[in-house]
Amino acid sequence: MKIGVLALQGAVVEHLRLLEAVGATAVAVKKVEELHDLDGLVIPGGESTTISKLMHQYGWMEAIRAFGEAGKPIFGTCAGAILLAKQIEGQQEAHLGLMDIKVARNAFGRQKDSFEVNLPVAGVAADYPAVFIRAPYLMEVGEAGQVLAKYEDKIVAARVGQYLAAAFHPELTEDTRLHKYFLDMVKESK
Repeated sequence: MKIGVLALQGAVVEHLRLLEAVGATAVAVKKVEELHDLDGLVIPGGESTTISKLMHQYGWMEAIRAFGEAGKPIFGTCAGAILLAKQIEGQQEAHLGLMDIKVARNAFGRQKDSFEVNLPVAGVAADYPAVFIRAPYLMEVGEAGQVLAKYEDKIVAARVGQYLAAAFHPELTEDTRLHKYFLDMVKESK
């Protein structure tokens, strides 16, 4: 399985490392044309507004929408989850609008409020080490979706069809289980 990590901003190398550790061929994706060779895509954390501007500037929006609409799995972490969402609290328009979720940005506070906590993640682990940095949370998950994890009654991970979203940063740990879950989603989609 060949999985790309969108390399516009964020913890790209860290995602590549964990994807390789679970047996994927992982590549940093820097050109729209590279999407054609991929079985799945990770949109890493970073700053969602900045990533969105870069996506618009370099023609990524329609290409990633087409990729997702073709049934290819996409995993968004932190800002990546915001980019995938159909609705963003307090904003008129979504970015990619592919995943039937509504998100609230910076829901756990500022950078100084960052924290790590072990969470049960359905189908993944009873004790997943979740790193929250200026993290969003998922206010709603569509009817076809599955809530995978909550923290303080807030949804922080979900799956809707071929889309996976985590409000936290799985790439900032040594734990490969969530990346393995995504790789299994990619295998299922083939």
